[in-house]
Amino acid sequence: MSQAKIIDGNAVAADVRAAVASQITILRAGGAPLPGLAVVLVGADPASQVYVRNKNKRAAEVGINSFEHYLPAETSEAELLGLVERLNLDPQVHGILVQLPLPAQIDAQKILEAIHPAKDVDGFHPFNVGRLVTGGPALVPCTPLGCLLLAKRELGSLSGKRAIVLGRSNIVGKPMAQLLLRESATVTIAHSRTHDLPEECRRADIVVAAVGRPEMVKGDWIKPGALVLDVGINRIPAAEPGKTRLVGDVAFAEAVTVAGAITPVPGGIGPMTIAILLRNVLEACCRLHDLPFAEVL
Repeated sequence: MSQAKIIDGNAVAADVRAAVASQITILRAGGAPLPGLAVVLVGADPASQVYVRNKNKRAAEVGINSFEHYLPAETSEAELLGLVERLNLDPQVHGILVQLPLPAQIDAQKILEAIHPAKDVDGFHPFNVGRLVTGGPALVPCTPLGCLLLAKRELGSLSGKRAIVLGRSNIVGKPMAQLLLRESATVTIAHSRTHDLPEECRRADIVVAAVGRPEMVKGDWIKPGALVLDVGINRIPAAEPGKTRLVGDVAFAEAVTVAGAITPVPGGIGPMTIAILLRNVLEACCRLHDLPFAEVL
């Protein structure tokens, strides 16, 4: 039985970071400012703390200045809005990232909309969302853009390919569909109310799974030779009592015998997200200072 190519997200992410670092070095040699990323974390969620530390570490490695703002869980919405406004006005900050989720007393959408679109390196502001939909220049959400890079690396042109996106979130599903449309793929967005979901998947040359349900996509859902991009990160009980393990939204052991190429969990899409964030900070800095930006994808 043949086995799919297992895509090394860590290796591709390292390539992206190296390209970002190289471009920053060139720009700095010409007198450009140091790109700056402000990361805001409200509360002490352990997973968020680890993620923020990784972002800051990777930022420093490529030459991006990192500004960390750790706020207590009881921070009010008004206090957080005040911080965002100060960061909007800070010339040393080119990208602002407010780590989600936020405590219940804070309206996350209000915070995201308060970030200046030019510094919205998560690509969640309605201005950037609208630009993506209409084909204009925009800062694009990191995870979908990382998926697109992997897809183009594996398949080259996506024109005419059938793609299915499982999940319709504003963070992954919807922007992923728009990016695929922009590449002239034929795109289906599927969700919990889609009829005969397995059959819809079997038609696709590209499957992007972003539903947050562990191992939902079975091997017999996959078209032989298809590209499978697994965005899911789910923690489930391990065989050893009291232990857990990470799995994606795809039943990997089944799908790897059918697909042409597949991303593992962990080590697939996850590393790409932070690498694309750094790319977005560089792009934001270049735009804000009217500097040339060489696409690192």
